[in-house]
Amino acid sequence: RLRLHLSFSSLTLHLQKMASTKEKLIAHVSTEQAVGSKSKVTVVGVGMVGMAAAVSILLKDLTDELALVDVMEDKLKGEAMDLQHGSLFLKTHKIVADKDYSVTANSRVVVVTAGARQQEGESRLNLVQRNVNIFKFIIPNIVKYSPNCIMLVVSNPVDILTYVAWKLSGLPRNRVIGSGTNLDSARFRHLMGEKLGLHPSSCHGWVIGEHGDSSVPVWSGVNVAGVSLQSLNPNIGTENDKEDWKSLHKMVVDSAYEVIKLKGYTSWAIGMSVADLCESILKNLHKCHPVSTLVKGMHGVKEEVFLSIPCILGSSGLTDVVHMTLKPDEEKQLVKSAETLWGVQKDLTL
Repeated sequence: RLRLHLSFSSLTLHLQKMASTKEKLIAHVSTEQAVGSKSKVTVVGVGMVGMAAAVSILLKDLTDELALVDVMEDKLKGEAMDLQHGSLFLKTHKIVADKDYSVTANSRVVVVTAGARQQEGESRLNLVQRNVNIFKFIIPNIVKYSPNCIMLVVSNPVDILTYVAWKLSGLPRNRVIGSGTNLDSARFRHLMGEKLGLHPSSCHGWVIGEHGDSSVPVWSGVNVAGVSLQSLNPNIGTENDKEDWKSLHKMVVDSAYEVIKLKGYTSWAIGMSVADLCESILKNLHKCHPVSTLVKGMHGVKEEVFLSIPCILGSSGLTDVVHMTLKPDEEKQLVKSAETLWGVQKDLTL
């Protein structure tokens, strides 16, 4: 018995010597299978916009796992390592990256930023066929690994590419959302705040329609603390307005071109806008955002186009739309915006 005890002790000692530092330090007690991530987000495309979105999402503590995907392997690996090196300062346990879409499996939200970038002076609509061809590869791969995801399209021209993603994915319309005029409205509210000396969150105003040159500012709804600016200045937003509020919307339309001219691309504001949308989805906020959705049959739009109108976002995606009370000229501009997009969209080969 003593010999048996000694041989058992030496075996234990031998096993302890073989055990790794980790095994000596940590005793695993759970018998259940490990639970996977609950709020995984994938960002497709690690360009300037993709990385600004990724950082914004990480800094808002929205996700327990972040996956990055791109075709440029070195850039992808470098960006992932750079983020991982900041793990100590974040509350996202897992940051992964691969060109293989299996890394994106079981994502709750997939943010699509991949595609050709707008050149200086180039309109967003000009990018379209180049990016449609890229989407033909990306979208089926996303759906293959995350069939239950909510897809947030950011690549330009965002309204047309959201339609393309919806068609290629086969997902229901509530789960394919375009970032749309969420950024245009933020730019508008910033400029309004500058003019009035107020924080943008106290300046209420909506830019709807195309994320681009034909967007529509809803002057009839512009207010501060429920006080309609149109009731104080009936000519607001028109040619007859002595205070030239109309120039605010022109600045919104021109702002991307201006930033591209100055620094080569836009990134930070759209990245923060994307994180704002992800927050409403992942935290089931039921918050209202101007995002791109199918508007056929609304506000006199007859074509199957995606445009931004106020929508409610939550954990099921885009659950409801708000019927805005538009003045006839605003509705006319929205229909014109839809026709502009349909003119390009109808000739696409999907």
